[in-house]
This record gives sequence, structure tokens and C-alpha cells, in this order.
Amino acid sequence: MPQISESRAPMSARRLAAAGLIAAVYAAATLLLPIPQYMGVQFRVAEAMTVLPFLFPEAIPGLVVGCFLANFLGSPIMLDWLFGTLATLLAALWTRRMPNAWLAALPPVLCNAAIVGAEIAWFTVQETGGAFWTAYALTALSVGLGEAAACYVLGIPLLRLLPRIPSLRGRLAARG
Repeated sequence: MPQISESRAPMSARRLAAAGLIAAVYAAATLLLPIPQYMGVQFRVAEAMTVLPFLFPEAIPGLVVGCFLANFLGSPIMLDWLFGTLATLLAALWTRRMPNAWLAALPPVLCNAAIVGAEIAWFTVQETGGAFWTAYALTALSVGLGEAAACYVLGIPLLRLLPRIPSLRGRLAARG
């Protein structure tokens, strides 16, 4: 699987623009698509993009900013602005280190199930009472299933498609 070659140099204008584009697409897809994007049952089409750090290091800040903007503008829950963004940051950093595309889709599933699942469970217990660990198990499962669908059903094909785009080929290097 190809990837963009990494550099320790500061972000070029092209890479910064790519990060900005990723942020904008993520936020727009989350805010504008009429499907469940928040709370226990959620399916964010934009989460398919969370596999992009496997190919593009500049996707990491792009996804983090896009997630923050989507949560800030779309969720009334301030903790979601922090913990949803944290889940995305950790997942993106972890995805970047994965050895293959199938494993690259796993960190977003695990991070969101664990972190966002806990956040939603906490709010559920505050509003309705009940046991945290029961609520956590259910919300982590629900969030994880939605994330797995986005990452594996949509994200993996995205990783396979991007190297076929002629304008990206020159920027991609071989990746196992």
C-alpha cells in the first residue's frame, strides 16, 4: 500500500492545504449528512477518513481540526468537543503507525468505542441513572460498530482508491 513519504521538515503549503481540505470535508460531511452523527447510535460517514493517516501524515491535524469543528458546531455537549477530538487524535497517531491497511482501520474503532463510548455512557447515567459499566458496554459496542462500518466498509476502499488517482501517484511511496 502506498503512502506519502514522511519528512521532519515543517509542513509545506501543499501539505497544510491538504490538512485544511481534510478538515473541511470531515466537518462538512459530519454536519450536513442527515444520519445519526452524535450520541449512542451513530454512523459518521466522515469517519471513513480516519484511515487517511496511514497514507498521509497531514491527515492527522486535518482530522483533529475537522472533528473539533464538527463537534463544536454540531454537539451541545462541551465534553464531546474535548473527548471526541482526543479520540480522533489518538486514533490518527496510532493509525499512522499501522503496518497495513486492515490494521490501519482498527485504531479509530478502538479509540472511539473506548473514549466516546465512555463519554456517552457517563451522560446517559447522569440523565437516567443506572449503572455506568452497563451503559458503557452498550454505548462502546454501539459506537464501535458504527465506527467499524465507517472504517472497514468505506475507509478501506478509500485507501485502495487513492493510490489510483494520477495526481496523487507522484506523492505516494511504497507502504506495506
